[in-house]
Amino acid sequence: MSMRIGLVCPYAWDVPGGVQQHVGDLAEELVAMGHSVSVLAPVEDTEAPLPEYLVPAGRPVPVPYNGSVARVSFGPRTAVRVRRWVTEGDFDVLHIHEPSAPSVSLLACWAAQGPVVATFHTSNPRSRAMTVGSTALRSALEKVNAGIAVSEAARRTLVEHMGGDAVLIPNGVSVRSFAHAEPLPGWPGSGGSLGFLGRADEPRKGLATLTDAFTLLAPGRPGLRLMVAGPGDPSAALESVPAPLRERVVVLGRLDDADKARAYHSADVFCAPNLGGESFGIVLTEAMAAGAAIVASDIPAFSAVLDAGRAGALFRVGDAYHLAEQAAALLDAPERRADLSRAARRAVRIYDWKTVAADVARVYAAVLPTDRRMLRGGPR
Repeated sequence: MSMRIGLVCPYAWDVPGGVQQHVGDLAEELVAMGHSVSVLAPVEDTEAPLPEYLVPAGRPVPVPYNGSVARVSFGPRTAVRVRRWVTEGDFDVLHIHEPSAPSVSLLACWAAQGPVVATFHTSNPRSRAMTVGSTALRSALEKVNAGIAVSEAARRTLVEHMGGDAVLIPNGVSVRSFAHAEPLPGWPGSGGSLGFLGRADEPRKGLATLTDAFTLLAPGRPGLRLMVAGPGDPSAALESVPAPLRERVVVLGRLDDADKARAYHSADVFCAPNLGGESFGIVLTEAMAAGAAIVASDIPAFSAVLDAGRAGALFRVGDAYHLAEQAAALLDAPERRADLSRAARRAVRIYDWKTVAADVARVYAAVLPTDRRMLRGGPR
């Protein structure tokens, strides 16, 4: 059954983030399945090349949200664009991501004219915005016919703040895109290497915990290096690294998709030291698809994705000493790294986009009125 699907992303399309990536990957998979897809999102640089399915919703502005800074678009002009897009799209299903975010997602809820599916990504048990704005949010969420949560933590946030519920469908990952790639030149090297990928200047991503752990390990391991990949300035996290060791921290900056896959294959141990605020862990599933040996903080989302430590080692969140201990154990045990690599590749299969997108499409089909299901039964 082919459908016309409208996807709404609340955050700036051209700023890297898990929700943006999720929406883009879902759009690509739905198109491959034969559906007609349009994506609405804020866009900073409208002159840059954009996917054919993307419709700019306006320039984003930065606002504090969920322990980070989100770039969102709101206001009268944006509202007009949203209403026009909804009306002209004549969608069979409108799929709104993060409907509680103060951006085009909330506006799309208010403008919705047909079946609405909402995906909740955020895990934030202390969300002041959601608590204070619950009345306004409920007026928008009344139009939602079916909810999806990417994790149990995201579902719990929804239940606690707004009283709704949702089916669990995790974030997806293109397993084939990460499964095979050559390491970056000179990596991993003979002295051992640790890897990090994420927004380097966002404290909750935990880079400072990792650099502290590296500082503990490096003096006794002369060849050990730390690879830091991802957007943002890592200088704040590097301040604690003594000058003699700093030359062994290699900062790569933002990587394109091909080099990102290569980065996962370039470290002996991939580290995810996040401090919290994660409802899932896209970076983990990508690393798992690459067969990386992973050590990650034991926040609930990461523990769930890593099967309680069976697909990757866990350390106490924020504890640099424990991270150093776990990383050292893996660096010294290639057999253990190989075991974790195999376990990660097995565990990540349930997150492959082909599986996830099919589950999402079944939710779409369930909310279609009976007459529309019959109408959309053939190709469009």
